[in-house]
Amino acid sequence: MESSSPSGKVSEPPAHRWTHVMGIAIAMLTLTLPMLVIAYYSSNQAVPSPSTRIYLDNPRE
Repeated sequence: MESSSPSGKVSEPPAHRWTHVMGIAIAMLTLTLPMLVIAYYSSNQAVPSPSTRIYLDNPRE
């Protein structure tokens, strides 16, 4: 065994419960927020500009 290697098990400090909750909340926002924003803005129908309406009302022959 090398003298520089740790002997036995290295105990990690217990993870805080709030870190897991915050991680889950951030993950859920990361996954859902973009979809909600895209759905909100894609459902708004754009009003055609006046030039488009004139062209569609009076087709050129």
